[in-house]
Parts: sequence; C-alpha cells; structure tokens
Amino acid sequence: MPIRVTIVEDNAGMRDSLRELVSRAPQLTCVGVHATGEEALRHFEAEAPDVVLMDIHLPGMSGIECVVRMKVRRPATQVLMLTIYEDSELIFESLRAGASGYLLKNQPAAELVQAIEQVHAGGAPMSMRIARKVVAYFQQISQPRSEMEQLTRREQEILALLARGYLYKEIADLLGISLSTVRTHLHTIYEKLHVQSRTEAVVKYLGAERKS
Repeated sequence: MPIRVTIVEDNAGMRDSLRELVSRAPQLTCVGVHATGEEALRHFEAEAPDVVLMDIHLPGMSGIECVVRMKVRRPATQVLMLTIYEDSELIFESLRAGASGYLLKNQPAAELVQAIEQVHAGGAPMSMRIARKVVAYFQQISQPRSEMEQLTRREQEILALLARGYLYKEIADLLGISLSTVRTHLHTIYEKLHVQSRTEAVVKYLGAERKS
C-alpha cells in the first residue's frame, strides 16, 4: 500500500511542486493539498493521511497549532515539518507539538521522498543543520553548570569582596544593603558551593578564578 500524504503549504508554486513530487513517487500517493491549516483540518479525517508535510507559517492558524490538532484527532499520523525557518524555538515548538521530523525546503527531491518513508517507518528525519541544532541544544542542557555559575550576580559580587578581605559590614556598606542581607546571601553561597566557612568559600572562588 502506498503511503498516504497530505500537503499543507500556502505558497502555490511550492504546493504544486510537492504534489508533483509525491505523485511521481510510486511508493507515495497524494490524498490532499491545502493552503491553510483550517482547510486541512476540515478534510483530515476523510483523507486519513499517513504522513503530513506541514509548513509553519500559514495564513490564519499556524502550522504548529495545526499539528497539535491533528495529533489529537489521529495520533498515528506522522507530521513532517517542511519550512525555510531554522529558528531553534520553532524547531522545538514543532517537536513538542507532535511533529516527528523537520526539513528545510531546499532539501533535494530524492531526500524528501526518503524522509517521508523514514517518518512513516517510525524515524525522525531532519535536515543536517537542524539535527546539529538539536544535538547542540541537548549537549548544552545535559552539562551541569559549575558551582560558581549557579551563584547569582549579587552572590558573586559578595564572594568577590569576601575574597578581597572585606568584612561583612564593609560589604554591606559598599553594596548598599543591610548586614542581615549580606549574611543571608552568604548562607546561600555556602549551600551552593557546599562549604561550611568563609575560608572554604574563598578557596573555591580563587580556584575558579585561576581556571578561567
């Protein structure tokens, strides 16, 4: 059975190109072509697509909102975003909405057909530049922040003054805050740095300064 494909694209020229591409591929069949998300949703159940090629910026409802509604109605349908946008926020909004792949419109025709087959088979095809953005994002969030990076700007200021030998009262006067506020900040600093004293905190601060 050929893979049933619905196209949602507001650009007429791109719509025609995609329809022709899908129609030429023997393993695919085009069951619907729509210029808006609203129109695509009206025909969604009747078309029962296996895969939807979805643009992001559409007149009226956005492609991302359309994905959300499609996945609620028919979770088995796989959505492949096909767009010119490489914005990280749009990429992750699309994936959170339920899209299973994200391709740029300059993708070669053969690779697009292959991507439709891949997403239908349970894969998550992405353009190379998009995949790099996704990898970079997860690499960034998977790396724990250093203890010093966990300190707020105010806490870093207090610790820097502490390392320079200032007394608590002097720090309060320099920063225009109360002595009790300084003590509260120091308590938080000690907790974040996992130390028990001023000396230990200063040692960690100076060690971090040498590394940077």
